[in-house]
Amino acid sequence: MTSMTDKLTSRIPGIDRGDRTDVVAVVKLHGVITPTPSPLARGSINLAAVESALTRAFDHDRLKAVALLINSPGGAPTQSGLVAERIRQLAAKKKDVPVLAFCEDVAASGGYWLACAADEIYAHRTSLVGSIGVISGGFGFAGLLDRFGIERRLHTAGENKSRLDPFSPEKPEDVEWLEKMHAQLHELFVSWVKERRGDKLSPTEDLFTGDVWLGEKAKELGLIDGVGNLRELIAQRFPAAEIKMAEPKKPLLARLGVGAPAAAILDAVTQKAMWSRYGL
Repeated sequence: MTSMTDKLTSRIPGIDRGDRTDVVAVVKLHGVITPTPSPLARGSINLAAVESALTRAFDHDRLKAVALLINSPGGAPTQSGLVAERIRQLAAKKKDVPVLAFCEDVAASGGYWLACAADEIYAHRTSLVGSIGVISGGFGFAGLLDRFGIERRLHTAGENKSRLDPFSPEKPEDVEWLEKMHAQLHELFVSWVKERRGDKLSPTEDLFTGDVWLGEKAKELGLIDGVGNLRELIAQRFPAAEIKMAEPKKPLLARLGVGAPAAAILDAVTQKAMWSRYGL
């Protein structure tokens, strides 16, 4: 017979009721990787946004695995690195618990950086995987200012303080500096992939050109471990386990859809452009 205490505690979330079911915790990492989430954007990933979800996922009792459900075209390299490092820090405390990554529409660039934080990577046969490269973009408005007779007033201390200013003509030395920065970031990305994937990577094809591949080809190249989806593989590997979702909390303004309109719309357009590179 169920006691009155059991009935009451059964309705209170977070109370341990002696449930001994095995758990596979799932963390959704969906969106562009950016330090500045937008209330109008399609979703974003950064350490502040996903920290609580990652912590909850690894804190489950009877934890059999942590699954990362990844759908991201990439974004900020620093946030990619911070989130990936946090995943490995938490995983180190649960040495017998595997971390599995599941790529959805796209796990490209920073999205693939996140996937490499897992011990095993899986993708759908239609998933786009890879894009191990570095990209940055912007606009030049110098000609536009001249056309409308607008005078640009910029004052700096330090000869390189105004590098790549969009309202000034582009300088060859600034482009050279940017290319060097890209090369260094690319080297860090390549080193991370090699560290995490090791001998699984194909030795016969250049995987670091920024190209992307569909699931089957990505498996052939060693970028992923298998083709399949989360529920299918979890049912095979952990048939007695219950799947528990741990979704990142959205900031209050994002939940309300409130923000600085002009900045938010521009950010949303920028994020849309990142998804559009992969036909999404």
